[in-house]
Amino acid sequence: MTSPLASEAAPFGRVLTAMVTPFTREGELDPDAAQKVASYLVDHGSDGLVVSGTTGESPTTTVQEDGRLLAAVLEAVGDRATVVAGVGTNDTRHSVELAQQAKKIGAHGTLIVTPYYSKPPQSGLLAHFTEVARAGDDTPVMLYDIPGRSGIKIADETYAAMADNPLIIAMKDAVGDLDRGVWLINELGFKIYSGDDPVNLPWLAIGASGVVSVVSHAASRQYADMVAAVDAGDLPAAREINHRLQPAVRAMMHHTQGAITSKAAMQLLGVLDHRTMRAPLPEATEEEVAIVRDGLVAAGLLES
Repeated sequence: MTSPLASEAAPFGRVLTAMVTPFTREGELDPDAAQKVASYLVDHGSDGLVVSGTTGESPTTTVQEDGRLLAAVLEAVGDRATVVAGVGTNDTRHSVELAQQAKKIGAHGTLIVTPYYSKPPQSGLLAHFTEVARAGDDTPVMLYDIPGRSGIKIADETYAAMADNPLIIAMKDAVGDLDRGVWLINELGFKIYSGDDPVNLPWLAIGASGVVSVVSHAASRQYADMVAAVDAGDLPAAREINHRLQPAVRAMMHHTQGAITSKAAMQLLGVLDHRTMRAPLPEATEEEVAIVRDGLVAAGLLES
């Protein structure tokens, strides 16, 4: 299914939130709460959502749960936002199953993270990405390069080998190599999405198509304004937004895991009734909630 916002310059949208997966207090998937979160995020500036990603606690959800979550989010916002399904795991067969399911349900795109823990050689990465992309049929693919979590970086030659694959069109970057990013854009034609909120502005300034953000749970509109300012060539305005958001970025990205702080933010903003996580992630402590609250207040995202 084609995204309602797809364009050549930004095939997955501009401000994508790496959406949390709401659970009931008993730890079961809560599709109704997921629809509420998705609607809130799109109403407040996100033009795309990534479901079943790291922030969505995907290592703890089943194939069936991933399908139910995707279907619920598509039903809620699929006519006005790009919905990308996280299908990457460290098991190619499992990832193929998830990609096939995402295609069947109607995802606008898939996100494939570098297989983690097992540290395959580059030939294994190439085979993995190619096979999982193929499993999604004509669903466009965003790769996710995050060596801090996966233990391995996608090499330049591996990107070059995928450059002619019509399905693999974008990369979510959590490497932070801006020079390589320019090379990927100019020489290989990939679209880049910032995957690390502290460097969203630098990525946008050098030509990234957009951001896949954690902090946008609370700041989607502000990031949309930052994107618009960069597009207009108004770097001072973009810099001012970036500076204003810095307390929220520090609070949500530096003190504990992003899924934990994102659910705390959603609760503080009145979107979620509670912040239940699935082990091994614990819910935010009262001290951590206070840190998130202070950061949001300082950034003008929450009233004191």
